Amino acid sequence: MAGFRSLAYQVRDARNDRALRRHSLRRCLERFAPYGHRATWWHLCDRHGIAPEDRGADPLRLVAALEELEDARAVWLEYERQFAARRRREKHDGVRRPEWAWGGSGDAVVRCVDPGVRPEGTLGEVLRRLVKALESEPGTACPVCGEQELRWPPALRVHGAWAGAWAWDGPVCGGCGIVVPRPALADTVLAHPAAVLPAPAGAA
Repeated sequence: MAGFRSLAYQVRDARNDRALRRHSLRRCLERFAPYGHRATWWHLCDRHGIAPEDRGADPLRLVAALEELEDARAVWLEYERQFAARRRREKHDGVRRPEWAWGGSGDAVVRCVDPGVRPEGTLGEVLRRLVKALESEPGTACPVCGEQELRWPPALRVHGAWAGAWAWDGPVCGGCGIVVPRPALADTVLAHPAAVLPAPAGAA
């Protein structure tokens, strides 16, 4: 099975026809798709002027989309590298508290419930905001757009729904539409999953 870098090479290889280069870009999303496969594809198509079903898309547009994806992937791989190094140091020092880090292969980092509702900015910009939040004190707002309206899907309101697939997923942001990662949220948010947090006083 081809890896991300091999597929990226195929997207850039001018000897390949347009259909293959587009197909290779789609397959890159099987290795890394921050919003989920479909939402990430739609995002890249919107930003780079690619018709989602166009199998003869302009190679320059495909490469530009790939470069945006590569930038975001580099941001996230560096976060994972630093996270792993920190955990090794903590374990060496006897710190055994549980920590959370996304470690899926191609799984969504900031999954979008509705592929048509996505954050503003490039993938790299969004992930930099997320990483900054993960490396700071947990907050009560969306780490990507700052929205205070966070709504918990019914499946995540069940007591003890931290295990398995829900270990990373938190409430849905009412602004940019991402599923906010639990590690970015304060205990006051996580303790009341059935509630919708009110906006702070004076907020527009």
